[in-house]
Amino acid sequence: MELTRRDLFKFGGVAAAGAATAGMLASCAPSTAGTSETGAAVAEDGLPAFFAQPEPITDVAETKEFDIVVVGAGAAGVPCALAAAEAGAKVALIQKESLAISQGNTCDSLILDSADPEGTGPAGVAAVTSWITEQCVWRSHREQVDLWAKNSGEALTWLWEKATEAGCSIQDTTAKWTSTIQTIDGQPVKYFAFDFGPKPYNTGTGMQDLCAYFDGKDGLEIFYSCPAQQLVKDDSGKVVGVIAELDNQYVQFNGAKGVVIATGDYTNDDEMMAYYNPDMANMDRKQQNKTGDGQKMMVWAGARMEPVCGSKVQHDFDAGPGSMADMPFLCVKDDGTRFCNEARSAMAYMGNFLTSAEDTGWYSQIFDSKYMDDCADWPGMLYDPKMMEAYMPEVEGEKEGVYTDLIGTYSADTLEELAEKLGIDSANFVATVERYNELVEKGVDEDMGKEAKWLKSITEPPFYGIHRHIRLSAIVHGVNVNGEMNVLDADGNPIEGLYAIGNCAGNFFGSPDYPMDLPGLSLGRCHTQGYVVGKALAAK
Repeated sequence: MELTRRDLFKFGGVAAAGAATAGMLASCAPSTAGTSETGAAVAEDGLPAFFAQPEPITDVAETKEFDIVVVGAGAAGVPCALAAAEAGAKVALIQKESLAISQGNTCDSLILDSADPEGTGPAGVAAVTSWITEQCVWRSHREQVDLWAKNSGEALTWLWEKATEAGCSIQDTTAKWTSTIQTIDGQPVKYFAFDFGPKPYNTGTGMQDLCAYFDGKDGLEIFYSCPAQQLVKDDSGKVVGVIAELDNQYVQFNGAKGVVIATGDYTNDDEMMAYYNPDMANMDRKQQNKTGDGQKMMVWAGARMEPVCGSKVQHDFDAGPGSMADMPFLCVKDDGTRFCNEARSAMAYMGNFLTSAEDTGWYSQIFDSKYMDDCADWPGMLYDPKMMEAYMPEVEGEKEGVYTDLIGTYSADTLEELAEKLGIDSANFVATVERYNELVEKGVDEDMGKEAKWLKSITEPPFYGIHRHIRLSAIVHGVNVNGEMNVLDADGNPIEGLYAIGNCAGNFFGSPDYPMDLPGLSLGRCHTQGYVVGKALAAK
């Protein structure tokens, strides 16, 4: 049997939590769990069953003393550990995996400069913070966004210098990502954005290179294959350490100044996904081994999850040029039918149309050979046919700056042939294109209401299709924290000694979908939180 590109994702990816998973919650619950009025399994304290408290670990073989313990070597944890160690603290960075893990490429920041007419002054900072809050459907805690806005320029400039010292592959991409957002609500805004790249090098590779270079320097010690199990409190309730498994025995890592959790999300924990994000049951997941370990440990210590669903990070920058992903080309499902107003459906939200078991995030952007002329004034950057070849599996030769197993751009001389290459229903597809061309000729989109200036005919071969696959990259959903990233208990009081950063910390987004209006905000937030918390704890 010949496998299609879609089949390879289904067979090779991590299985998504289906509707059956939600139905299994009660039977999977420990014996201490009951059932809520909705039928979902709950622990004795009313929390979901996956937060049932385990028995305390008592057979600790060794205790190690540090100033600060950071749990999780990713986009937030690595900068936190580096910043703390540079400031003079003795730091343990413990990591479940055998190497640092992170995803993505771009991080972004604000450069504060009131003296520069184009710099970001106080009003610009306030405008950007309000803009981000609006993008997050007014769920953001302003103090969280402020922490990024007021510290990110310093943090990312510092990280750039660290990455340069460590020999990381980095590129200044400020102009690429921020040229269209230089003014927010009348206020000039100055950014600094950079990529760990080009692909296939990414932020994960960068974190690995940083760890390899700085391990053992400035009081930093990294422990790999060392999964954290439980937090440790003293008699006053202060978190003083964490117990982890290292070399088949339990080791307690004490942090006199604080314990920082930076363990990422829970996209591979089927119970947590079914409970918090049931709409993602049929969407394929990009990552592996993201099982909510940090969230669980913090809840056991008295924390509570932020009272909103997780912000879903969904996109496909890899099947075709990322700069063309939001261009309003005709879009069709794999059944060949049109499904949205393409000018009002940015890629970050496209997955919301494609959550069914039949769609699983797949769609195609369609255009013809006139696209370089027809779309020359569209926002974004067009790739000409020669540049497009890097994304075309059928074109032989070396392909730079792409993940070769994810590219999915095709061309054909007939619509029927293009449909076959894309793996979509040919009859429906041809009918859809014919109908679309009728609407273009009328100059009125009677089906989806797309503005006439975006209507471009698909009549001249070769015809092009980018077969995009929206998958889940991350769920940004964590515990409640305050403006210093100090974890809060059920009553909103700080849990002394316990901090959360990155995707296991709540209150920054809160929206159902991660907005991409400010590219690189997610990684910029992670790096900044790590830098700020690391420096602050080292100074205690």
